[in-house]
Amino acid sequence: MLQDLQAQFLGSTIGGLVAGSIYALIALGYTMVYGVLRLINFAHSEIFMIGTVTSLFVLITIAGGTAPITLGVFGMIAVLLLIIIASAAVSGGAAVLLEQVAYRPLRKKGATRLAALISAIGASLFLQELFGLKIIEWITGKSGRVQQNAPRFIPHEELFHIGNGVVRTDHVFVVVGAVIMMIGLDQLVSRTRIGRGIRATAQDPEAAVLMGVSIDKIVRLTFLLGGAMAGVAAALYVMEYENTDYRIGFLLGIKAFTAAVLGGIGNLRGALLGGIVLGLVENWSSIFFGSQWKDVTAFVVLVLVLMFRPTGILGESLQRARA
Repeated sequence: MLQDLQAQFLGSTIGGLVAGSIYALIALGYTMVYGVLRLINFAHSEIFMIGTVTSLFVLITIAGGTAPITLGVFGMIAVLLLIIIASAAVSGGAAVLLEQVAYRPLRKKGATRLAALISAIGASLFLQELFGLKIIEWITGKSGRVQQNAPRFIPHEELFHIGNGVVRTDHVFVVVGAVIMMIGLDQLVSRTRIGRGIRATAQDPEAAVLMGVSIDKIVRLTFLLGGAMAGVAAALYVMEYENTDYRIGFLLGIKAFTAAVLGGIGNLRGALLGGIVLGLVENWSSIFFGSQWKDVTAFVVLVLVLMFRPTGILGESLQRARA
């Protein structure tokens, strides 16, 4: 056991940072919506799935199929930026549409949070089946019920070693891309007028209205930003793992929700910390229990956090973020 730990620890740590970066980006959507509306948007996992399908569509269109694409450095960066922009735009737009169709009518009528939660679950199942039955098949020509493979456009080449751990090109793109997006969102919420509106709405919606803040506009913007982050995560996921399917958001969504709770639901920096910690714990656990127990670890972490520290590691909500 000790020998396994020594041999696999650094490699598992690198893998954990990569997976955790993706979890963190998805978790931002959960934490932003909760911070503003006190709503757990369980359909957010399907917003991520829509982003992966968008990336798949763009890559298949460029490659003319699923065969690997040979590109130079600038070509790889250009294609990565293209799928990030496309996935962020489509996922962000889908999130805004979701809010207008599934949540806003309930909010206008003063419905309970339970009603909004049921609406979220219904929207999630609808989107899963819509893509599983029609959309994915239309894009790929294959059954939407099976795993779809994406063409490789960034070679998984070794850059350098850290002990026994191997850092590849795709690892660097995922971590650097995720960090840039998370820092950008944090600065947007902390230092801009839009961010002040989001924080004011999270702290006291009635007072925010009296100060001239449009609640509908802020809620729409919150869903847009959260959906865009899920779209970026989707593009990085497709680049890293080169596959998707209509249920891809289910497990990753639960893990991202666990990351948000672990870091402190409603806390942007908590989502980052929770995602990284969860990714590391998952990969470290596979050293001791095997990779087949990796997903179980996420559920165990969620249960333990809810039992012993339901406010999360940082426990600071979006409304208290300082400019």
